[in-house]
Amino acid sequence: MEGSIEPPQRPGGGQTPPPAPAATEQPRPPAMPERPEPASGPPPVPGPPPVPGPPPVPGPPPVPDPTHEPIPAYADVAPEPRSYNDQQGVDVRPCPNCGGNFVFDIAAQKLTCPHCGSQEDIVHEPGATVEENALDRYAIKALSGKGMSHIEGEKEVVCQNCGGHTTFVGSTTATKCPYCATPIQRADIHDAPDRLDVDGVLPFSLDEKKAAELLEKWVDKRWFAPTEFKKYSTNGQFSSVYAAYFTYDADAHTTYQGQRGTNHTRTVGSGNNRRTVTETRWRRVAGQVHNSFDDMTILANTGFEQRFVNELEPWPTGQLRPYQPDYISGHLCRTYDNDVTACFNTAKMRMASEIDQTIRRDIGGDKQIIDHKNTALSSVSYKHVLLPIWLLTVLYAGQPWQVFMNGVTGEVHGQRPWSKVKIGMAVGAVLLLIIVIVILRSVLGA
Repeated sequence: MEGSIEPPQRPGGGQTPPPAPAATEQPRPPAMPERPEPASGPPPVPGPPPVPGPPPVPGPPPVPDPTHEPIPAYADVAPEPRSYNDQQGVDVRPCPNCGGNFVFDIAAQKLTCPHCGSQEDIVHEPGATVEENALDRYAIKALSGKGMSHIEGEKEVVCQNCGGHTTFVGSTTATKCPYCATPIQRADIHDAPDRLDVDGVLPFSLDEKKAAELLEKWVDKRWFAPTEFKKYSTNGQFSSVYAAYFTYDADAHTTYQGQRGTNHTRTVGSGNNRRTVTETRWRRVAGQVHNSFDDMTILANTGFEQRFVNELEPWPTGQLRPYQPDYISGHLCRTYDNDVTACFNTAKMRMASEIDQTIRRDIGGDKQIIDHKNTALSSVSYKHVLLPIWLLTVLYAGQPWQVFMNGVTGEVHGQRPWSKVKIGMAVGAVLLLIIVIVILRSVLGA
């Protein structure tokens, strides 16, 4: 019947009879039991007084309330420990001996507890590899702007060690508690369903001691840097940071039309006007070239001096390992600010520059002109990876100055201020030397 509600089920599979509807009140002898009226049909017709029936038959036992069923025994088993706090969205890896948080020890390449010294190896799933992801025109459309909303605003988390509150801003995903230096990681960004997974990580191989030695050599060679800048150990901050990158693979087939210029020299004029001139003879050419790009790295973070970070290349991407949060424990880490499609546009510009160089080599001659080219990309793929950077930030004259170091190769590039005092002293010393030379020449000549 329309609008009916199915009756609850008995434990044995039968159905509990529906309750009888209320009947029209009729005068009944008080000693006689009531007889249930039929569930449906016309209203009852008044008749003779009912004849007493047999005693009531005991009904079935009551149906148990499903909301009060006993809890199965397996529900009492404690769940396995998790490596992150679901409520706070913070990755933590507790030490089994003292309860402190593990950090990634660069020198040992293991997880180390800074409190009791316990160590554990970082274990990967058997057969785990860093996989490439296809990037065709359909993937580009689907991935454009993927997950960018997760890095907007602020995220406050509570330190599991001291209870202090730390605010994550923007794309930062890992840091240290400012109150007790306990490693803190956000789990709600890298693990977000609409964010791109991190495919691989290149662990630091230069620990802080070795990195500081290389940085000291770089700073000492900057003779005209201010003394305050050289006191970076007290005036600056030296941090290990995992920066977000996208790497791209592609095969490029290019057809072109251009001109080859060949230089020829000849002598013209006569007498004092005799001279050699160079003439370029041009010839039209056409051809095709092929380029193969493997792991072209594009920085996906903002806030870094792009030209200096680019000079940290090449990155040894062959040493990439499948991503695990253990590698970033105790170090700063950032997720991508620019998505995979925005970075791919940057990659295509770099690819175009290399293709032009290939075309010019193919044209040959002394000079080349590229009139037209048409490039088709195929087998395009990408990886989302984290690469290690030692970052020195020094505040001088109210302005931050950044120096970057490749955390694997030790390549150092960055910006430094210039000391006007030191430059003035150097210029003065040169002028004084010139004056002394002139005086000596005049004295000796006399």
